[in-house]
Amino acid sequence: MADRWFIARHGETVFNAAGRMQGDTPHTPLTRTGFAQADAIGEALRRRLGAKPALELWASPAGRALQTLAVIAEHLELDWHAARTDPRLAEMNVGEWSGLYHRDIAAAAGDFADREAGLFRLRPPGGEWYDEIAVRLEDWLAEQPAGPDRLVVMHDISSRVLRGLLTGAPPRPECGAAVAERLAQGQAVEIEGGAERLISADPS
Repeated sequence: MADRWFIARHGETVFNAAGRMQGDTPHTPLTRTGFAQADAIGEALRRRLGAKPALELWASPAGRALQTLAVIAEHLELDWHAARTDPRLAEMNVGEWSGLYHRDIAAAAGDFADREAGLFRLRPPGGEWYDEIAVRLEDWLAEQPAGPDRLVVMHDISSRVLRGLLTGAPPRPECGAAVAERLAQGQAVEIEGGAERLISADPS
């Protein structure tokens, strides 16, 4: 396994700004705010790692993750074209909710999410649940050899499950899997030896 993991959440997208359910929708572009958030991650990682760090780049295949990674890679002076993708890094499949406005899901399904925790209360119809995300991410982790540090640009829920696995967090009973605390868009963490810390965009 890598000595250090850098896990980042992609920047804001047009779906996020409109309050639409994104899930594993493949291509929803970043907003101007999203690009600014990607810049903030890149700046923070540049301060932490310097130029051209020995860093293996990974991303979800979704366009929003790859756009975010492109901005970060420019800050780090790394080749975005060398990045690797894997569908197991994708966001939760939200099934029939994909593309719907949050307000319309709430009108039809009721209180479907715990807003404070950022977790679903109900399984998306035709979608997946946290324990299934953990299985695919465990499969991906098992294939990663010892080697350089890794940067992975992902999504809200899938990154939380990956961070839960990497830190050895206990499973959340309501999820059936370890799920870390929520990262805001434009934030990244560093995980080393199972310990996680936020990488601040604030130079102070």
